[in-house]
Amino acid sequence: MKSYIAALGTAVPEYRTSQSAIADFMANVLQLNPSEKQRLYALYRASGIQYRHSVLPDYGDTSRRSFYPGTANLEPFPSIEQRMDTYEQEALMLSYKAAKNCLRQLPQFDARQITHLIFVSCTGMYAPGVDIELIHKLGLSHQVQRTAINFMGCYAAFNALKVADSIVRAHADANVLIVCTELCTLHFQKGKNEDNLLANALFADGSSAALVTGQKFDNVIQLAIEQFYCDLVPEASQEMAWQIGNHGFEMKLSSYVPEAIKQGIYQLTQQLMQQISWNIDEADIAVQERPDLYAIHPGGKRILQVIEQALSMEKDDNRYAYQILQQYGNMSSATILFVLKALQQGLTVGDNDKSVLGLAFGPGLTLESMLLRVESL
Repeated sequence: MKSYIAALGTAVPEYRTSQSAIADFMANVLQLNPSEKQRLYALYRASGIQYRHSVLPDYGDTSRRSFYPGTANLEPFPSIEQRMDTYEQEALMLSYKAAKNCLRQLPQFDARQITHLIFVSCTGMYAPGVDIELIHKLGLSHQVQRTAINFMGCYAAFNALKVADSIVRAHADANVLIVCTELCTLHFQKGKNEDNLLANALFADGSSAALVTGQKFDNVIQLAIEQFYCDLVPEASQEMAWQIGNHGFEMKLSSYVPEAIKQGIYQLTQQLMQQISWNIDEADIAVQERPDLYAIHPGGKRILQVIEQALSMEKDDNRYAYQILQQYGNMSSATILFVLKALQQGLTVGDNDKSVLGLAFGPGLTLESMLLRVESL
């Protein structure tokens, strides 16, 4: 029994702000001196990001502040309770838009056939949660089985896909809807330390959805799920972390992370390929039978570059990741499905049987990989 990613959908909030405007916001509220501003603007220019979306208008138009106080230093700074209230107000509609966009790709599929719902988020939570609210808003059966995957970070969609794959392989009639929704911009922190500056330069809001099923649909290019493999880099476990503070979720994001990923990604890919009898040339660190396509989580421009070096990739191999990074930034768990959708939209029947290598990373330091195959007939 095979499982397939049959459809993908995405949604972003209405407030779209240029990276340069966000840099101006940060420089002002952090009250940076001239040399600090120079370093900040250099960081934002080097990010590879042009635009990001937020459920808040505050980052692009100071006259429209709806969340942060109008004071120069944003005091009193919003509490975790205020941030979670906004998450509860905004997460459902964004999730609904992504799910509807996904299901719209398959007009021949009746949403009432959905048997399982997996909801993914690391930027907010409440109960009854988005999963139950989505069942009502989408008009799904009240008997839909629900799974929540929380607080795992940027690689969480891989775990959702693993769960969906297992469900479909075990139950021939299962149809699993995955929805990943992240409102990262609710958790802006004012510290001038490296962790905060990096996080503030990268993260954005977005939602994505995938339908995983055992069905084959006519005239639809689907992605067959073939294999997963994960690993940890224990020596880098403290280089990326995510904790709940009094004023939001606080991220630790060291500049060492790309190097740690570079050191671990070759071995990760080797183990994935060995599981399906692909061989890797140890001499030049290149896959002898290379993947045809790549879907890599754009955790940052430098991360994409070190992966290209480690796997002997061309920059064009990574074009979908760069495209999403440029237009949306890093939306945590939702991002990889944005990349897969961009890839899927570029496929034709001539791409039948091509392989797709997917990679993502997160706290732990966790490395996740998967192999998909294009099926167009």
